Amino acid sequence: MNWDEIEGNWKQFKGKAKEQWADLTDDELDRAEGKRDQLVGLVQERYGRARDEVEREVDNWRAQY
Repeated sequence: MNWDEIEGNWKQFKGKAKEQWADLTDDELDRAEGKRDQLVGLVQERYGRARDEVEREVDNWRAQY
């Protein structure tokens, strides 16, 4: 699945993202609106990890669907 599909169906994927990154709030996920860069930034900020590591993690998450 590509990011356009995730962005278009974000309400469905938001719950899956919440399962993956439980420390993110619903408001944060709503603001991300399925946009990859925003999701990466939120995960990076919340979990304090390097951007390249988070980008790989987000891409791996996306590849599951």
